[in-house]
Amino acid sequence: MCRSIKNLRRPDASASDEELHAAALQFVRKVTGYRVPSQANRAIFDQAVLEIAAATRTLLDGLARHGRHIPADRPDSVDNGDASL
Repeated sequence: MCRSIKNLRRPDASASDEELHAAALQFVRKVTGYRVPSQANRAIFDQAVLEIAAATRTLLDGLARHGRHIPADRPDSVDNGDASL
């Protein structure tokens, strides 16, 4: 794991879009081994960064925070840790 990846889940505030993009970019760089992709790989590299940032936002927004209830439209299995999903 990269030591410089910051924890984006904070009790006091949501991570900014810039923080999510930076974390996604760092992840894609680590996985691919490219700091800067070639022209031939630029589109797929950039797409991966966008998708990972979006998935991270979905994850962070969906996690229950201490003292905050799970929204009513969420399935019960999310709250009880049901791994069968």
